[in-house]
Amino acid sequence: MPPLPAAARLMAENQVTAGQIGTGTAKDGRISKGDVLDFLARPAPAAPVAKAPRAAEAGEERVKMTRLRRTIAIRLKEAQNTAAMLTTFNEVDMGAAMALRTEYRDAFEKKHGVRLGFMSFFVKACVAALREFPAVNAEIDGDEVVYKNFVHMGIAVGGPNGLLVPVLRHAEAMGFAEIEKAIGSFGKRARDGQIKLEELTGGSFTITNGGIYGSLMSTPILNPPQSGILGMHKIQDRAMVVGGKIEIRPMMYLALSYDHRIVDGKEAVSFLVRVKEGVEDPRRLMLDI
Repeated sequence: MPPLPAAARLMAENQVTAGQIGTGTAKDGRISKGDVLDFLARPAPAAPVAKAPRAAEAGEERVKMTRLRRTIAIRLKEAQNTAAMLTTFNEVDMGAAMALRTEYRDAFEKKHGVRLGFMSFFVKACVAALREFPAVNAEIDGDEVVYKNFVHMGIAVGGPNGLLVPVLRHAEAMGFAEIEKAIGSFGKRARDGQIKLEELTGGSFTITNGGIYGSLMSTPILNPPQSGILGMHKIQDRAMVVGGKIEIRPMMYLALSYDHRIVDGKEAVSFLVRVKEGVEDPRRLMLDI
């Protein structure tokens, strides 16, 4: 009997076969989502060795890859092998967002008990842009395109064993404070190793912020089966021409990697422009206009 639908999707996302799991616990021996989660929680078996490893040189140390690191490696390679991945770039003037954050920072924290960061601005800007360009929020399933009337936003956070991408479910229904609280929780629990496996699945679009590590520009890799990922970067003062005059402005490079099989270049460029416009005029995001 085939696995239950939720189990089949989770198996596909983690490159797991029915043969690896065996008989399921659902009716008629079908594999359930719980069976898949139990399998993924087991210690990783030793990988078959195609050839003998080379002799270690002085000063080298060999350490087995963790299951998380192996899963990350498989999924990143899958994205390169499967998707027709391209990246488009733009830049955003962070001045208005920084001014608004400074103006309301204390009042926001006092009312909501969480600091107002920049991630919520980008989440809201992406949600608005995804409504206008739904292909960036869609995925390919066989010979069909699956469009989604919701935004499950993956947020890349660093943990002690690598990068994790927990999902903000129904980000389109969340306010700035809800987004900041959820992202803060993700970051803390990632550092403590408390992110649950089910929180890492089901995303429809991802944001990653290499700027917190000092990255000025990068080309983020898709998180399959998603069709788009936004890369944020370091805010850096640069000389810009504003109204015919040179001004020093706080600028950030943005990168959108996308699957060209489903997203056209015009859509990708226009999507990134909408994100830029939203962040540069953040009051529009707050008013949902």
